[in-house]
Parts: sequence; structure tokens; C-alpha cells
Amino acid sequence: MGAPLDRRGFLGAALGLGAGVPLLAAVRSFMNKPKPTRMPVLFVGHGSPMNAIDDNAWSRGFQHLAELIPPPAAILSVSAHWFVPGTFTTGNAQPETIHDFGGFPKELFDVQYPAPGDPGLAKHVVALVGEQRAKVSADWGLDHGTWSVLRRLRPSADIPVVQLAIDEGLAPAGHLALARKLAPLREEGVLVMGSGNVTHNLRHAMRSYASGDLSTPQWATAFDAEVKRAAEQHDGDSLVKAIAGEAGRMSHPTLDHFLPLLYALGASDADDAVSFPITGFDLGSLSMRSILFG
Repeated sequence: MGAPLDRRGFLGAALGLGAGVPLLAAVRSFMNKPKPTRMPVLFVGHGSPMNAIDDNAWSRGFQHLAELIPPPAAILSVSAHWFVPGTFTTGNAQPETIHDFGGFPKELFDVQYPAPGDPGLAKHVVALVGEQRAKVSADWGLDHGTWSVLRRLRPSADIPVVQLAIDEGLAPAGHLALARKLAPLREEGVLVMGSGNVTHNLRHAMRSYASGDLSTPQWATAFDAEVKRAAEQHDGDSLVKAIAGEAGRMSHPTLDHFLPLLYALGASDADDAVSFPITGFDLGSLSMRSILFG
């Protein structure tokens, strides 16, 4: 065993310094490391995959989001399109661009979003959520709920992205509780992004498109207004109740596009300013509302 460290040697070892590094300068450098910017929380109504390549109000809205959000250290995306039995994070160092749709033009299938992954963040999220509930997985990548938005928001694909799966067997209240455990990521410079839609009755939207009647039904207007009110009041619990009501059931025949909203609300806090950078309906009943907390 070597000689015991004196105070200077102990501090040097704690900071990972070599013997020739001046201690005072190193301490100053350590203390002056920039603190990560506390990130807002974002919910995006991603809509059609075609928004990734079309020039329209929605794609321009995604681009505008970049002006409202400081560059994050990393992004944790909760996409409606990773809706599976269990909670997982993508541990891939270089996640695949997943084209999880059919019937669209080749140009859309040619899109790649080559953002790096972050295996360390994937493990960190599992630790926050609890290792008994969540696991790291290499079976997924970045689906269109993530990359169709980020292609506009971060076109350089230079920021690490990790996806968090939505457990299809967990009740909405359980998702809200899980989301609250993600709040500390904001202090670490991580942007938590939920990607779904405030209303998402795809059968109604396709029928409206086919008939040419793109008027917005009352149930969609009502649920969109309820989400706006709940977001402004930071009231995730009321949305857990609202999704079981008539307007909630009509707006979401399945819960996959609703649950990312709970993740955004859960990771926000009562002190966050709330804004709605994108609003409006596509295909009559598909709310494209985006929500920025903070």
C-alpha cells in the first residue's frame, strides 16, 4: 500500500488530476464547468409522416420550435409509435431510422435521421424509472413519431436521442406517475419530448379526407379545449379522468397517441410557463396542438 494522501493529494485524486497539474488551477476549472441549461418539456402533435418532407403549416411549426428551445445535451423522446408490452429505452449507440408505416412515397422511406444514441442516458433513465419496471433494449431505434419532428427541429441530427417505450399494459395514472420520475433530466440538459396527438381518431380523419368534409366535430374541439385547460393548470390528474369520458374515448379509440401527453405533463412542474406554439386541426379532427412547458 502506498503512502497516505495529504489534503492536496486527496483533492487531486478526487478530481482525477495527474501529479504535475497545479491544484488551484484545476479546482477553478472544475468549479467553473458550465452547468447544463435547465430544459423545457415539449409535447408535439406529430400528425402525418409526410410532415417530415412536406412544406406545410405543421412542418414550418416544427421548425419554429427550434427558436423556442435552447440546444439540449440530449433528447428523450416518448413516441406514440413504440407502444409495446413493457417499458424500455433504446440503448443503441447509433439508432436505426425506422420507417414504421406503409403506403407512402419512396421519398419518405429514403429519409434517414442519423442522430447518435446515448447508451449512458438510456441506462440513467432506467435507473430513474426503476430497474424492476424498465430495461435497456437494442430492438428499436427512432420511429417516425420522433424523427419526423426532429428532422425539422434539429436537422443537423447532431444531438443524441434516446426513445422511451410506452407500456401498453400500464394504466394512464401509472404513466403519469412514471413521467414524474423523469423530471430530474431537465436539470441535466435533457429535453423530454412527448410525440403523439391531442386527438387521434384516425378512422374519422380518413373518412373525412375521403368525403371532403373537413369540419371539426364537437368531441374533438371539446377534448382539445380540455387538454389546453389541463396544461395551463398543470393538471395531469384531470386528463387521466378525461380520457375515460365520451370526448376522450372518441378522440382516442386507442391510447397510444394520448399517453405521450401525460409524459410531458408529468415531467413539467407548476412553475413552468405554458405556451402553445402550434395549434389547429388537420384532416378535420386531428389536433396538431403542441405544448411547451418552461
